[in-house]
Amino acid sequence: MLHANELALVNLRATDSRKTKMKSCCLLVLLICGAQAQSVAIEAAPGADVHGTIHTELDKTVSLLCRALEEGAELVWRRNGAVVSLKAENQRGNSSVCVTPVLHEDNGATFSCHLGKNATVRDAVTLNVTFPPVLSGSEEVSVEEKSPLVLSCQTFANPPVSPPLWTLNGSTVDLQAGSFSVTNDGSTSRLSCGAVDRGLHEGRYQCTVDSPLHGTRTRVFRVTVTDKTTKFPLTPIIAGVVVVFLTGVFAIFSRWSTITKCCK
Repeated sequence: MLHANELALVNLRATDSRKTKMKSCCLLVLLICGAQAQSVAIEAAPGADVHGTIHTELDKTVSLLCRALEEGAELVWRRNGAVVSLKAENQRGNSSVCVTPVLHEDNGATFSCHLGKNATVRDAVTLNVTFPPVLSGSEEVSVEEKSPLVLSCQTFANPPVSPPLWTLNGSTVDLQAGSFSVTNDGSTSRLSCGAVDRGLHEGRYQCTVDSPLHGTRTRVFRVTVTDKTTKFPLTPIIAGVVVVFLTGVFAIFSRWSTITKCCK
């Protein structure tokens, strides 16, 4: 059996332990309540997914509303870190931003809202703008023999498209046989040749890409090779005519001066 002193000591320790737990719980509650009192949240139309991403399309409208639980709190909007200019009445309590129309440049843009007095209390969303490549229709191309040929195919899209397939008269372009080269910078694919030969390069070219969201897109180029023309060297001829004219003027002026002196 425990003596009275030992029993008192056990009770004291139990009391201290309960007090410590109570203090910890109170502190946790205060921290949670304080965080909630300062929190901000963005409501979006269309809504954001669980990752805070808003999926939209070109020329659409995205509406963002930032709410602060603290009544009358000053709010600051940022787009990719840069402050968004707002009217004074749109900076407190509830603050809204509208993105219209949605452009290519808005793809990947992050909009954040935070308390003016505490930038760590914030919420953010990111735009994912989907758009197809501008690739359709046909184009007539005329090029002289032995001149360079360059055909451009726009591939800029979100989500990205497959690497372009170039065909000539229905068959995949033979780069080696036609002395072709293909370059692709991520937004434009170019098929080029340094010196056109009618037998090799004239015909119907087609650039085709596949989009996982927008399907197959194609552009057609009808290339006609013409005879090479001899270009008239206008610049040297004009320069020569000017020199001859000025020489004649000076000669006449000099001769007239001589005749005038003889007549005096």
